[in-house]
Amino acid sequence: MKRFLAVCACLLALVLLYLFLADKTGLYIDWNPGRETTSFTRVEGKTILVDGEPFEIRGVDMGVGIPGHFATDYAIDRETYLRWFGQIQEMGANCIRVYTILQDDFYEAFYEYNKDREEPLYLLHGLWVDDYVMYSHRDAFDPEYLGALIEDGRTLIDILHGNKTFSLSEDLGSGAYTRDISPWVLGYILGVEWEDTTVAYTDHMQKEKNSYQGEYLFTSEDASPFEAMLAQMGDRLISYETRKYHAQRLVAFANWPTTDPFDWEEQVSAYFRKFAKVDVEHIRSTEKFLSGQFASYHIYPYFPDYLGFQDVLGQEVPQKYRFMENGVFNSYRAYLSMINDYHTMPVVVSEYGVPAARGRAQTDRNTGRSQGGMSEKEQAEAAVSCYEDIMKAGCAGSVLFTWQDEWFKRTWNTMAYSDLTKTPYWCDVQTNEQHFGILAFDPGKERCVSYVDGDMEEWENVPAVVEQDGLTVQALYDEAYLTLRIHKEGYRFGEDTLYVPLDVTPRSGSKTAVEQDRKPAYERQGSESAASEEGTIVPLTFERPADFLLVLDGRDNSRVLVQERYEALRAVYSHLVYAEDAYLNPPAVDATAFVPIRLMLQVPLNPGPELENFGYDIAETFDTGLLRYGNGNPSSPDYDSLADFCVNGDDIEIRLPWLLLNFSNPSEMMVHDDYYLHYGVEEMPIEGIYVGAASEKSVRKDVQMAYLPLKGWGSQPTFHERLREGYYALQRLWTEP
Repeated sequence: MKRFLAVCACLLALVLLYLFLADKTGLYIDWNPGRETTSFTRVEGKTILVDGEPFEIRGVDMGVGIPGHFATDYAIDRETYLRWFGQIQEMGANCIRVYTILQDDFYEAFYEYNKDREEPLYLLHGLWVDDYVMYSHRDAFDPEYLGALIEDGRTLIDILHGNKTFSLSEDLGSGAYTRDISPWVLGYILGVEWEDTTVAYTDHMQKEKNSYQGEYLFTSEDASPFEAMLAQMGDRLISYETRKYHAQRLVAFANWPTTDPFDWEEQVSAYFRKFAKVDVEHIRSTEKFLSGQFASYHIYPYFPDYLGFQDVLGQEVPQKYRFMENGVFNSYRAYLSMINDYHTMPVVVSEYGVPAARGRAQTDRNTGRSQGGMSEKEQAEAAVSCYEDIMKAGCAGSVLFTWQDEWFKRTWNTMAYSDLTKTPYWCDVQTNEQHFGILAFDPGKERCVSYVDGDMEEWENVPAVVEQDGLTVQALYDEAYLTLRIHKEGYRFGEDTLYVPLDVTPRSGSKTAVEQDRKPAYERQGSESAASEEGTIVPLTFERPADFLLVLDGRDNSRVLVQERYEALRAVYSHLVYAEDAYLNPPAVDATAFVPIRLMLQVPLNPGPELENFGYDIAETFDTGLLRYGNGNPSSPDYDSLADFCVNGDDIEIRLPWLLLNFSNPSEMMVHDDYYLHYGVEEMPIEGIYVGAASEKSVRKDVQMAYLPLKGWGSQPTFHERLREGYYALQRLWTEP
C-alpha cells in the first residue's frame, strides 16, 4: 500500500511538474508528431492569399474600452461583441484587429459569430508589450521584455486554439478559453509602436547580438540587435504553434514612422528626433515558414509628416509631381508609396484615420486631415480618402483606427488638465484621442439631455437660473457638456452682442473684463511681449469675480475667454508657447485681462520661423475658445458634430465642454485650483458655479450672477451607442459596386 501511494505521489508530482513547465516554458508532448503542418494564409510577392485566393485586408481596430471603465476592466460583454461583429461585417470589413489578450467573452463571441458562417469575419491578433517594461531601463533582450513577449505569445496561441485557462489579473479572476477560433485568425501583429529610445538603447547595449538563425526566421547581415530580437521572438512563436498545433499563420512586427527603415535628411531627423530604425526586410523566412510575413505600420496623415516638412522648407521631395492633387501636395500618399515601394513583402497599414473631436493636437498642413478639430462628416471623408491613398500606394490592406470611442484615453496636450484616474466617467470632447471611433458613445441612456438644434422642447420644465433685463438663462448638463439656453426678447442675431460671465473657482476672477490677446512667441516681433498693449474693454461689470466670459457676437465671432490667472495653457505650456516662465511674474488674482483659450499643437505648420529665430521648440496653438455655429443634433440632416451654439429667433442654445471651463473631473465636479498657489494643476471640489447674462446695450451695467448647483454622477455615467457618418461612408465604399 505504501509503495502504491508513493508511486501515485510520484506520478502526481510528475504531472504537476509537466503542467508547470508547460505553462512557464511551453513544454508539451506531441501525441501526433507525423501530422502535416497547414496554413490557410500565405504570401505571394506583395499579395496576401487566403485559401489560395488574393485577399485584401479591410479591417477595423477594436479597443477594449466602454464608458465607465478602463481598458483593463475588460468590461465589454459577449452580447455586445456579437452585435459589433455583425455591424462591422455589414459595413463591408472582413477583419478586425485587437491589440492584446482579452477576456474570454471576446473569444466566445467570435467563435459563436463565425462557427456557421460561410463568409467569416477574420482576426488579426496583437501581442502587447507591458508599458512599464517598455519605458523602463531595460533593453529588449531583458527577460522581462523578450522573455515576457515569448511567454505571452505562447499563452495567446493556446487561447486561439481554445486550450488555456488564464488569469488576466488578480482582480478579474481566471478565464477558461475553450473555443478554437484559429480557423479565422489571419495572423499576428507582434509588438506595439516601438519606443525609439528602447530600440536605440538595445542596439547600443547589445551590439554583439545582431544576428539570429532560427528554424523559421533568420536575420540578414544588415540586421540590428533589436531586429534580431524580433526575429527570435517571431521564430519561437512560430515554432511553438507549428509543433504543438501543426498550424501556421501570417506574422508581422508592429512599426510606425518614428522607427521607419529610412535614413532621413539631417534636419528632418533632428526636428522630429528621428534616431532609431526597425527594418523588417532584415528578418527573413525559411522554407519551413509556410505563411510568410507582411509589414505592418501605423500611419496617419498629420504626424510625423516628414515629406510635408521637407516640402514646406523648400527641400527637394523626390517625384513630388506624382502626388500633386489640384495643386496640393499629398504628402500622406507620397509617404505610403515610399513605404510600400521599399518593402518586398505585403504592406498593411494597420492604423489610419482621424478623430471626430472638438480638441486638436496637430493640423495636417496639406490635405486637412488633422488630429482633431474635425467634424464627423470630415472624419468620414478623411477615412475614405486615407483608404484610397493606401490602396493607390499599392498596399495589401488597411485597418481603420478605430471601431469605438474610448473615454478613458488621454492626449498629450490635455492630459495635464484632467484627472487621469477618472477619465472613463465623462466624455471629454477636447481630448481627441477619445473620439477616433466610427461608433460614438453619446451621453444619456437613449438621448442626450439637450441638443443645440433650435428646438426648445427640452427646456419647457427647466427652471431659470438668471432673469435680468429681458434675459433668461437656463442650464442642463450631462457627461460631456454644460448646456445653456439664453432667451432675449427681440434678439437680433449678428447685431446684438451678449455677454455671459461664469464664476467657476472661488480662488480668482475679476468683476471687470478687458479682452486681450496673448501672442504666442512665433507671432511676436523682436522684443515684443506676449500681452498686447491694448485690449477691448467690456462695457459691463459683474456681480461676482468671473473666470470665464462667453461673448456671443454673431455666427463667426462668438467665443469663450478665460481670465488670465485661470489660463491653463499659460500654467503648463508658457515656456513653449509664450517663451516665458509663467511662475516668475504670475497674473494678479483679480487680473482684468481675459484671453483666448488655446490648445498647444505638436509642431507648427511652417517650422521655418521656429528654426530660424529660436533654435528650440516653439509651438503653434489652436484657438479652441472660438465657437462654431450649427446644428448639433445627430438626427438633423444638417448635423454638425462640432456645433457649439445655435440660434432660433429669440433663443440661443450653447454647449460648453467641461474641460473648456477647467473641469478636471466633472463626474465629481472637480475643477482646477489656483495654479500659482500649487505651481501647476491641482484639483478642488465645487458644488456649483455662478452664471450671469447681459447685452452690451443693457440698461444695467452690473451683471447679476446667480448660483447654478452642480452634482456629479460618480463612476456610473450613462451612454448610448451611435454609428457615425464614417461607418456609412466606408459601407458605401466597400459594399456598393
